[in-house]
Amino acid sequence: MSRRKQLIIPVFIPFGGCPNRCVFCDQESITGGKNPPEVRDAVETIEAYLSTWRGAGRKEIAFYGGSFTALDRGAQIEYLEAARGYVLDGRIDGVRISTRPDRISPDVLEYLKEYRVDIVELGVQSMSDEVLRLSGRGHVAQDTVFATTLLKSSGFKVGHQFMPGLPGDTVSSALDTAREIIRLAPAFVRVYPALVFKGTALHRMYLAGDYSPWTLDETVEVCGEILGLFTEARIPVIRMGLHASGGLEKNLVCGPYHPSLRSLVEERMIKTRSVRPAVQGFIRG
Repeated sequence: MSRRKQLIIPVFIPFGGCPNRCVFCDQESITGGKNPPEVRDAVETIEAYLSTWRGAGRKEIAFYGGSFTALDRGAQIEYLEAARGYVLDGRIDGVRISTRPDRISPDVLEYLKEYRVDIVELGVQSMSDEVLRLSGRGHVAQDTVFATTLLKSSGFKVGHQFMPGLPGDTVSSALDTAREIIRLAPAFVRVYPALVFKGTALHRMYLAGDYSPWTLDETVEVCGEILGLFTEARIPVIRMGLHASGGLEKNLVCGPYHPSLRSLVEERMIKTRSVRPAVQGFIRG
């Protein structure tokens, strides 16, 4: 069974293409890098992964960490040209990118298809326009509806990245976001509860008393409800909580971080013998 496990080769592009800095964003801590990699560095990363891979499952190159389709078009093509070579010679099965919902359009999808991109992850974060505004996202929920619909109709596999607990979020709005995502029916979802990192706008809001992160216990309850909704809808949650790393833990100020958040959520769901555990109402600004 393990030999069928897929290989995802991550190429991180910190802040790549981001037109603005969201209040929560500290990609240096999360990705471990400050500057976008040169294409040759990306190729070295790909070769290093392939040289040790012995599995028989799907193999992907994944451009993470920024808004890929908001990069300068020439930079996008350089990365994609390098990745396409691996698809054409059979060593890679497909290419995955992550981007903003408002940077998806028919002409963008045309060249993504040309360069063998087949999976697009959208940084949805919330389906509340007020939460998006307070978080400095620079787009609205309707952009996610448009992008998801266009991508799916064009044959792409779509994933959503969801961040409960942002400024202005509540249990109600977080669950509404989950339901709106379900209506859009992405192929998978990642759930990353909001955390406060040093030097971010969210950190300054926290110090000023303008933002209070959800507690771990509250987050476990809400994520249990969210996981139950996605499970009932048969939409896989492929990640819950940020991956543990030295940079993350060093720069984390506060928030509901736990290296095994999903395990905590599932354990609580089992203890309460409920697919969707009851959530105590609370509101955080």
